[in-house]
Amino acid sequence: MRSSKSRSRFIFLCVAPAVILFFLFMVMPTLNVFRMSLFERGAYSPTETFVGLSNFKTLFKDVKFITSMQNTILLIVTVTIVTFFFAIVFAAILTREKLRGQNFFRIIFYIPNILSVVVIAGIFSAIYKPDTTGMLNNIFTLLSGRDVVVLWKSQPMVIVSVILAMIWQAIGYYMVMYMASMAAVPLDLYESASLDGAGRLSQFFEITLPLIWTNIRTTLTFFIISTINMAFLFVKSMVAPGMSDVALSFMYNQKDAGLYGYAMAAGVIIFLFSFTLSAVVNQATKRDVLQM
Repeated sequence: MRSSKSRSRFIFLCVAPAVILFFLFMVMPTLNVFRMSLFERGAYSPTETFVGLSNFKTLFKDVKFITSMQNTILLIVTVTIVTFFFAIVFAAILTREKLRGQNFFRIIFYIPNILSVVVIAGIFSAIYKPDTTGMLNNIFTLLSGRDVVVLWKSQPMVIVSVILAMIWQAIGYYMVMYMASMAAVPLDLYESASLDGAGRLSQFFEITLPLIWTNIRTTLTFFIISTINMAFLFVKSMVAPGMSDVALSFMYNQKDAGLYGYAMAAGVIIFLFSFTLSAVVNQATKRDVLQM
């Protein structure tokens, strides 16, 4: 009895600091965002005026906010689909196929993930230079035989440019996650399937995907949250102010304008949107877990 109480006390003392820090730095600030969204407050003024749902009513009529949400949804859908496709294909190739220099390719694919967003923005800004010294314009100039000058970071190409940079940055991270799951699949299953006449493609869809489905569901949630966060970083680092906003950059701009309550209302909508979308995706991809 005494040993049980001592064990419970020890567990409590170990967990308590993490719970306290989580409550102080995650739960309380989140609740404060919800509270501040109901007030109107200036940039440096400590006074707050209760306005209820007025900020939200204005927000849903704000064309800039609606456009920023549309851009965010476009990024979530496009970046998720393309990154997921290439990450899982490359993971399958590097796991199942016997290629020379597999570890080298793993490192090369993962390097973009360890670079800061500022460095990646600098690389792609050089690639997107709007003259013939830019790599992309140079390639199109060589292919077409005439000078091609495309303004990659201006409308309507700016979202495409951000999408390409985000995909390049994310593929390696998710590829490594999928490779770790695929490496745990017993080779006996593939050998048995081969004896039964199943090809590589059939083995991938009938064996690999079902057995790593739990990991795929987890990464789909990561895709949603990380795309919302990374879109803000890439837009702030790569795109000229006002050229193209995403949800978080819109909120950031309202904060800079001194509209704290309005910015917090935007933050609440973004939080509820990401939480709801993650829950919907998690429920839509739910299936029985296969045991190996």
